Amino acid sequence: MKAVVLHRFGGPEVLALEHLPEPVLGPDYVLIAASAAGVNPVDWKIREGYLVGRFPHHTPLIPGWDVAGVVTAVGPAATGFAVGDEVMAYARKDTIEHGTYAELVCVVDRAVAGKPAALSFAQAAALPLAGLTALQALEAVGVGKGDTVLVHAAAGGVGHLAVQLARTLGADEVIGTASPRNHDFVRSLGATPVAYGDRLVAEVGAVDAVVDTVGGQALAQSACLVRDPARLVSITDAQAVLRHGGRYVFVRPDGAGLARLGELAETGALRIEVQQEFPLAAAADAHRLIQDGHVRGKLVLTV
Repeated sequence: MKAVVLHRFGGPEVLALEHLPEPVLGPDYVLIAASAAGVNPVDWKIREGYLVGRFPHHTPLIPGWDVAGVVTAVGPAATGFAVGDEVMAYARKDTIEHGTYAELVCVVDRAVAGKPAALSFAQAAALPLAGLTALQALEAVGVGKGDTVLVHAAAGGVGHLAVQLARTLGADEVIGTASPRNHDFVRSLGATPVAYGDRLVAEVGAVDAVVDTVGGQALAQSACLVRDPARLVSITDAQAVLRHGGRYVFVRPDGAGLARLGELAETGALRIEVQQEFPLAAAADAHRLIQDGHVRGKLVLTV
């Protein structure tokens, strides 16, 4: 099969399209012929070697944790899926090696969900990691009816989904930090946009819960804004948020949670923004763009 691989850590130039053996189908796994793979900030961090020490790594390493495609085989113990099913998955494994930037991807059945008919394969591939991150972060701080919620980087991959999910969970008001060029987009998602910067605390005032996807100054400001520090959640800086009395979330694979997100997308309650699609061979270009920041929604590789 064709796959994007790296043999050493480094810049985007270490990514290359190569031929590799097909993945081994485990007993409770499904084999997916990928149509699209989501590109996430964690992918370039893996490429640079920043997750060494947190996961075992093996080369040749295929990046990517998001996939959407069609089931081509099922293991003898796999349940819930059959050959020909259109599916999506957050495909993180215990080791970093067999990722989703490939023509074929093996995923344990409990991490897989059916692809909503209303979504393209590109949209479906953009949903798993970012959508589950947003959902698990919001649930970690109990966002619900009557809450005022602040979401940082509200136009980004996780942020634009967190804004919408906070509404579906019952939040009365959602405030989203974003650059001025994205303020209209944030409004279209149902949030009140605010600018980053030193005036954020004065402009926002107290809130019931905060979802931090930025870290740094935004996280420090959030500790001043949230009424109860236990309702501050970050996906960026574990030590800092725990020091402030908040919660740290590192997204877990969850097929049932992904199916729930798919249902929201099917009904139109959840909109998945894909800024740009790249062919698999242009994965390095996608990495350059996402590493530079300022992506609206998600980037996707088409396979």
